[in-house]
Amino acid sequence: MKTIAFIPVRGGSKSIPLKNIKPFCGKPLVCWNIEALEGCDLIDEIIVATDSDKIEETVLAQSHKKTKIYRRSAENACDTASTESVMLEYINYAHLPQEDIFMLVQATSPLTETQHFTEALGIYQKGIYDSMLTCVRNYRFFWNEDGTSKNYDYMNRPRRQNFKGELMENGAFYINTVSNILKSGNRLSGKIGIYEMPEYTATEIDEPDDWIILENLMRKHVLSKRTSQPQIKLFLSDVDGTLTDGGMYYSEKGDELKKFNTRDGMGFQLLREAGIKTGIITSENTDIVANRAKKLKIDFLVQGKRDGGKLAAAQEICSQLGITLNEVAYIGDDINCRELLEVVGVAACPADANAIIKNIASIKIMSRNGGEGCVREFIDKYLN
Repeated sequence: MKTIAFIPVRGGSKSIPLKNIKPFCGKPLVCWNIEALEGCDLIDEIIVATDSDKIEETVLAQSHKKTKIYRRSAENACDTASTESVMLEYINYAHLPQEDIFMLVQATSPLTETQHFTEALGIYQKGIYDSMLTCVRNYRFFWNEDGTSKNYDYMNRPRRQNFKGELMENGAFYINTVSNILKSGNRLSGKIGIYEMPEYTATEIDEPDDWIILENLMRKHVLSKRTSQPQIKLFLSDVDGTLTDGGMYYSEKGDELKKFNTRDGMGFQLLREAGIKTGIITSENTDIVANRAKKLKIDFLVQGKRDGGKLAAAQEICSQLGITLNEVAYIGDDINCRELLEVVGVAACPADANAIIKNIASIKIMSRNGGEGCVREFIDKYLN
């Protein structure tokens, strides 16, 4: 008997385009649930069911051990298709054994942690319930349209501490067996149990305002508990505006010149001595940068990468090293660095970086400007 976590993610969201891979607190939204599931010992396999090439590429770039992609049919990826339809499509496609446990996980609930999956599955495996869902306790008072109160006596308004509240479905995940789903055609059936989650997990991401609320809740309730950063195995840097001051200098003969900082160079040496691979990814393509990289003994030099090419270049390097983007540190200063900065394990920018870059969630903003030792500052403060 296996336990399968199933995450359906369409590419056609209208309220927030491609929301399932939009960076949420510095990481593609769907990856938060994937990482929490990867850490759950009770999960054997994670299936991400999508119709989108971009979502598939983003998920596969993370190199998760248990995670696989299933390309759902167009029929079951349209606006009117139910979640049950794609669940049944996959179950029939994969010929899953009847006794397998099938857990539907919603990417729009990124605050779900490994602990929640583990505890709920532990309860389910006791055999008390046929299926389970997640809820939060809601302490709001509700009314009917005819002016009568639903869940309290308004003549004797209870204090919060004396009010049990009501259980509200939060849509985080659902647990059932393959057999039950095939018989009922539904994610829930038979005797239903409830796994109660913390109140801060009540909101799902459906609208742009939900995004803002949940990012703040994520920082407060989830990220604040993480005292250690990922183990960094690769350090990458931009050039213009980061390793240099971004200025364009020319000699009388028309030769282009760039100003580098020697302290940044020592930083690369310190990383090399610590066993961390180093690389430079830049939009330009010049002999100056090639010569500088050679002098610093940089492991990877990629030039001429524009229009999203920096992320692709970093993914290729990670593939060569057998690591994930979560094990990468990157420092960059402008909007062409944004896509990569939003997905690496540790991201940083110079003090004079573009305002959009400074607003990236969890980015570390240096006190020094580009070309003035900001790369060394990043290395000394966060990596050594």
